[in-house]
Amino acid sequence: MTRHAAFSVYSASKAAVRNLARSWSQDLRGTGIRVNVLSPGATRTDKLVDLLDDQVIDGLAQAPPLQRLGKPEEIAAVAAFLASDDSTFMTGSEVFADGGLAQV
Repeated sequence: MTRHAAFSVYSASKAAVRNLARSWSQDLRGTGIRVNVLSPGATRTDKLVDLLDDQVIDGLAQAPPLQRLGKPEEIAAVAAFLASDDSTFMTGSEVFADGGLAQV
């Protein structure tokens, strides 16, 4: 898979979201509002399958250490965790649900 010219804009926007979460966690201290970021990896959705050919999808699936695409319900489970009382000691954090890709 090759990177496209607009990848720098995409990367900058992801960095901005991460840093906004960190800043907002400070700005909102004492309010009880928590701000976290969920960064999903490639996820097998109908849209992904419609947009990409099988060879590209296979390449995406082989990239992370778990060697597969995520499932929408896996990403939803992480989002539900972040919204639940189980994550009440988390704020300003980024959680990767990407099969380990961000770690390699």
